[in-house]
Amino acid sequence: MTDLHITAGPYVFGAKFETAKAPKTCEAFRKLLPLDSKLIHVRWSGEGVWIPFADADFGIGFENHTSHPAPGQFILYPGGLSETEVLLAYGAVDFSSKMGQLAGNHFITITSGLDNLYALGNLILWEGAQKINISIV
Repeated sequence: MTDLHITAGPYVFGAKFETAKAPKTCEAFRKLLPLDSKLIHVRWSGEGVWIPFADADFGIGFENHTSHPAPGQFILYPGGLSETEVLLAYGAVDFSSKMGQLAGNHFITITSGLDNLYALGNLILWEGAQKINISIV
């Protein structure tokens, strides 16, 4: 089932909320939609891109959290040791910051367009930030 339409750079993806596993995170993020932002490449975590949210407080703690999201999984780090962010893995990720290893809440999974995910990551790595729009279908 597809809940979300995501346009990132020149690519389009379908995705679903992981509501059963991360209900509070999904609810908090849903309030931001539609979201227009930019994806930038991660600094320490490997093959991932992220949306920084600075010191935003989503009012949630950890649920369904991981340090190793699979390609196509979005995680939300609710803040604390590092700034609040949403990370999308496009390859191998060991989620961390200059403070050390972190964990984020896996709350969205890409369901279509995965064949373009690695190309998106490499585009951001070599060409810089790309626009992203996330909206409810």
